[in-house]
Amino acid sequence: MQEKAKIKVGISIGDLNGIGCEVAMKTFEDSRMLDFCTPVFFASNKTISFQKKALGIDFNFNGIPNARKPLDGKINVVNVWKDMPKTEFGECTSEAGDYAIRSLKAAVASLKAGEIDVLVTAPINKKNIQSEDFNFPGHTDYLAKELEGESLMFMVSEQLKVGLLTDHVAVKEVAAEITPEVIVKKAKTIERSLKMDFAIRKPRIAFLGINPHSGDDGVIGKEDDEVLRPVIRQLSDEGHLMFGPYAADSFFGSENHLNFDAILAAYHDQGLIPFKTLAFGKGVNFTAGLSKVRTSPDHGTAYEIAGKGQADHSSFKEAVFTAISIFKNREEYLELTSNPLQKQKIKK
Repeated sequence: MQEKAKIKVGISIGDLNGIGCEVAMKTFEDSRMLDFCTPVFFASNKTISFQKKALGIDFNFNGIPNARKPLDGKINVVNVWKDMPKTEFGECTSEAGDYAIRSLKAAVASLKAGEIDVLVTAPINKKNIQSEDFNFPGHTDYLAKELEGESLMFMVSEQLKVGLLTDHVAVKEVAAEITPEVIVKKAKTIERSLKMDFAIRKPRIAFLGINPHSGDDGVIGKEDDEVLRPVIRQLSDEGHLMFGPYAADSFFGSENHLNFDAILAAYHDQGLIPFKTLAFGKGVNFTAGLSKVRTSPDHGTAYEIAGKGQADHSSFKEAVFTAISIFKNREEYLELTSNPLQKQKIKK
């Protein structure tokens, strides 16, 4: 029997002045990682050589002109650019932002073309990436435009999975952004992802309230009673295992989150503060709902330690393994659902 090809993991290197290159290289400094996948960095030989020397990382790689035929058993680097960008560790520069986006765009193009199987993105800075050609608040919004599907920012670890009804939205705009249509779309996206990407047959999903104490019967805002609660009831009546809204302040401290397969938070900090408190370093940011698999570590550029060799690569390594696992689960799910007999079993 012919051995199945290893999953090709594309890596966009993020902000050159941050810790992106460092955590990515440290992940694959361990040669055993090559038993699980074939890594493809989108940068240049010169850039990776500079970062390797500056950080003192034992990292041998193979330069290739494109991602069509990466070498198995090797760390591959696609030469996206030929020039040598200036690296200023710890600084937010427009040049670093420009090269971060060049890496990302090249990686996404290869992902769409099927040259790589999954994408793992190193951290970018949301300020220095802005330009006439790139006007997005982050990876998630850009990928939602480039890839088919309904995107959902989904923070995942083995014990905790938190999705967001709204992600990079100013707090003052959150309530207006949460409409019945958005709630239904996000709820069904997270449910489908739990089934397809995490092999959970009948996922139980909890909603966190929009307002403090879920509005206290309208005393602290009416959105929970008038918008969120009726949609949850509707979804429940349709047979979806969805519950809430629960008051966010006590939900995690009481360990109520352990009773559910995933939680849908109303806004960014409501979901990410408890997630990063409970799972930091082991958590992964996954863009659910898209036609392709993309993950990233649960941290940012960390300018304060960039260039010092102090960055912990645990989350980036988890992002690689999570991408591989999701890709395999998705393949298996699609194979099962394409078989009418198996499809009936899944529905039961």
